Amino acid sequence: MRRTHAILAVLALVAAPALAQERTDLQPLPAIPPPPPEMAPFDESLEPVVTIKKREGDTIEEHRINGKLYKIVVTPEHGVPYTLIDREGDGNFTQSSMGSPTLSVPMWVIGTF
Repeated sequence: MRRTHAILAVLALVAAPALAQERTDLQPLPAIPPPPPEMAPFDESLEPVVTIKKREGDTIEEHRINGKLYKIVVTPEHGVPYTLIDREGDGNFTQSSMGSPTLSVPMWVIGTF
């Protein structure tokens, strides 16, 4: 135990002058940049609207963006849920069941004319 204290004392005496030295090559800190501009207000019309309907024990979820129906999720009272998706935006829905091996590629609309 005494040996450990002796080693720590020697290290403290050796390190003290090195830690006490002042640096002469200091530079001033750069100016603080201005804060980023305010974000645009949130447009709730871009969010999907989900309408949930119950019919004879089945649950039907209708997903719409800008009033246009793009997805229907049907959950039967007894059975496997399935999804109908309008992939092209033309009103024709195709079935996509849960765990389907088919790949659903994102088909975002960049602009409409």
